[in-house]
Formats: sequence, structure tokens, C-alpha cells
Amino acid sequence: MKIISYNVNGIRAAIKKGFIEWLKEENPDIICIQETKAHKEQLDIGVFTELGYHQYWFSAQKKGYSSVAIFTKIEPNNIEYGIDIKKYDDEGRFLRADFKDFTLINSYFPSGTAGGPRQDYKMEYLADVQKYTNELQKTQKNIILCGDYNICHKEIDINNPKNKKGVSGFLPEEREWVTNFLESGFVDSFRMFDDSAEKYSWWSYRANSRPRNVGWRIDYHMVSNALKDRITNAYIMPEVHHSDHCPVTVELKLEK
Repeated sequence: MKIISYNVNGIRAAIKKGFIEWLKEENPDIICIQETKAHKEQLDIGVFTELGYHQYWFSAQKKGYSSVAIFTKIEPNNIEYGIDIKKYDDEGRFLRADFKDFTLINSYFPSGTAGGPRQDYKMEYLADVQKYTNELQKTQKNIILCGDYNICHKEIDINNPKNKKGVSGFLPEEREWVTNFLESGFVDSFRMFDDSAEKYSWWSYRANSRPRNVGWRIDYHMVSNALKDRITNAYIMPEVHHSDHCPVTVELKLEK
């Protein structure tokens, strides 16, 4: 089973850049999208149905902002919209799909780059996601939490880390949260296969960052330890250009 996570930074803009044609060719079993920046009524979703996908959209109340979606060729047994905390759910940040063999969570984590209250909001979200997964693990051992975490975990995950001290996305408390989250029962699937530097999933639009590969690795598939032995591959797709992010992929042996 191939599962892709992709922050498209506006699905309507991505479609204009060839997203649908790429999706048809790539043909993942499931794709989790962050920052759709749209309500499904604002575009022709029939094109995804034609590709064989069941669609689940969880959009922010504010149009053109945040929002996540899951497109899956395997119909889930259950869908949970949101984390049941209004301040996050109003921004469309969390979508869960339960399948026969596993639970998949797609999340767009807050960025915190505005500082102040938004950084506080980000840290509160991190704490509440940890509480949620701790509780979920009591009944479900097979969990995948994918999405744009807006955090680089280690120095290897960011270009020129010495210059990023004090920057949201690389703060000590954010990085510590990732460490603690992994220790709570998860593995960073990409690092199981690739421990090299300069492997990024996001590049600023400024200063010609992407051609120079001045980037951050902030998009992840965190997979529960119970599924670790069933991961067959995980990789980043920097050659795909519909967004300032690129897709990240994990492949597992799972029952459909």
C-alpha cells in the first residue's frame, strides 16, 4: 500500500500546475492533503472520483485557509472529522480514517511563524495531539500520523541549523516534542531508509531556495512501532513541483 502526504499550498493552484495529471500517474492508494485552502464546493471534485478515490474533506470555517483532505481508493470503516477541540477544528487541521488494519491521521500542524499567540497555539496543539494519540493507542496499535508538522526534528533536517536558533519550526521545545512523540511509540519512517543530510520537503519561495536546495524537512509519516516491520519503503519526492512543499511517501504491507 502506498500512502502519500502532500501539502499542496492551495489545491486549486496545484491543479493548475498539473496536480491531477501527476496523481493519475503516481496512483497512490491513499493521498493525504494539507492546506487545500478550499471547500469542496469550490472545485470540481468529480475528477478525483473518476480516478477511483473516495474523498473526505475537512475545511476551515474561513475560506481559503488551512484545511485537510483524504483521498483513498480503499473505503474506510469510519471517518472522524477533527480532534473535538473547537479552536483547532475551526481551522480544519485534523482528519482521521479508520481502516480494517490501521488508523490513518492526516494533520496540518500550526506554523507558529507569526509568533506570540500563534506559537502558543502551536504548542497547545502539539500537546493535545500527543494526548489524543496516547488515548488512541489504548485501543488501536496500528497508527499512521502523517502531514505537515511544521517542525524540523534534528539539525540534519534543516539547512544551516546554526542560523535557525530561535526560529519557529526549529525551537528546542518543538524538537523535544517530536522526540517525545516518537518515544511514545512511533518511528520516523523516512529515517528508517535514509539518514543522509539535505533531504527536504519544503523550500521558501524566496531567494531561489528550491533550486539551491535550501530547505526544511517538515513533512512526515510517523508510524506506530506496531507497524514498523511492515514498512517497506519511505521517500521524499523533491522532483514534484505543484507547491512550495513536495510529496512524501510511505509504503507498507497492510490489509485493505
